[in-house]
Amino acid sequence: MQRWIGKLLILCVIFCIVPTADAARVKDIADIYGIRDNNLLGYGLVTGLQRTGDTMRNQATIQTVSKRLQGLGVTLTPDQIRSRNVAVVMVTARLPSSARPGQRIDVTVSSAGDAISLQGGVLQLTQLLAPNGEAFAVAQGPLSIGGYSMQAGGALSQKNHSTVGTVPLGATVERENPNRLNLLEQTQLDFLLRQPDFTTAKRMADAINQGIGDEIAIAVDESAIAVKIPQDYRKDVVSFLALVEDIDVTVDSPAKVVFNERTGTVVMGADVKISNVAVAHGGISIEVRSNQAVSQPNAFSGGTTANIDNSTLQAQEEDGTLTLVGGDVSINDLIEALNQLDVKPRDLGQILQAIKASGALQAELEVI
Repeated sequence: MQRWIGKLLILCVIFCIVPTADAARVKDIADIYGIRDNNLLGYGLVTGLQRTGDTMRNQATIQTVSKRLQGLGVTLTPDQIRSRNVAVVMVTARLPSSARPGQRIDVTVSSAGDAISLQGGVLQLTQLLAPNGEAFAVAQGPLSIGGYSMQAGGALSQKNHSTVGTVPLGATVERENPNRLNLLEQTQLDFLLRQPDFTTAKRMADAINQGIGDEIAIAVDESAIAVKIPQDYRKDVVSFLALVEDIDVTVDSPAKVVFNERTGTVVMGADVKISNVAVAHGGISIEVRSNQAVSQPNAFSGGTTANIDNSTLQAQEEDGTLTLVGGDVSINDLIEALNQLDVKPRDLGQILQAIKASGALQAELEVI
């Protein structure tokens, strides 16, 4: 019964994940070159914790608190600071390409010290810097954790991850993104495929030309499609992009098998083919049993009572069956043939690696 259930799970997992050649919108498979977010990073303090902040061993916290108080006109040496209600944190955010001063964005806050939990904390005013060191936003506000962590008497109760939180719309943009693309100055836009592929690039160019009704798109390489903006849309590029993004494209993907050794998950693409190959699958089952016994000496012998460990080992080899698979078959036929071996997902991954080594698997095999 267990083997039958395992077999059914393999079929369900693989058949449900196998991709089909359905159409996808341009906006779901490609991005416009020059329109992208930029990463911001800051280093700040979270206060208001209920003695779940950084310990006194964390010198970075003590020094940061001391400098922050000095900036507010309070002079304290690091030796005078004794607080578990503060934690140093790293603050990250993504600055949209169209960001303008006054716009608010979300921030993520993560502990940089040895705090137990950031629950109930408030992020103090923190500058968010770009890689060039310039500040583009400032963040502040109460944290949303979505979990908790409580410790008492050596016992710990925790839900979710309590040392990472967010401040929704907690940062205010102070400077305009210098990489913002001015659409009104563009005569051509380049679309970049998220999964580069020559076939998909050609299909996308053809679909745009057919959808707009003019030869305005051409595939430059496997990842870029150059699209000229028609003269009628030069003053309303947004409307033109809205039309292009909604065009359907039949996406093509290479034959690929992904095998996760840690979880035993196997995912196969619909175009995976296997040449004729014979597969034998067998296994060895080893069982070790340990029985404890007591040795009791005879009376007046002068001996002592001792424990004796009686261990037995049994090894059993399952019969391996030789099964013929492959021969330019579909994914359905392939899975049916492999399941005749009554293998689990982890064993299936090992079999596929052996088939790939033999040169019979006509697909890329990725082990993660």
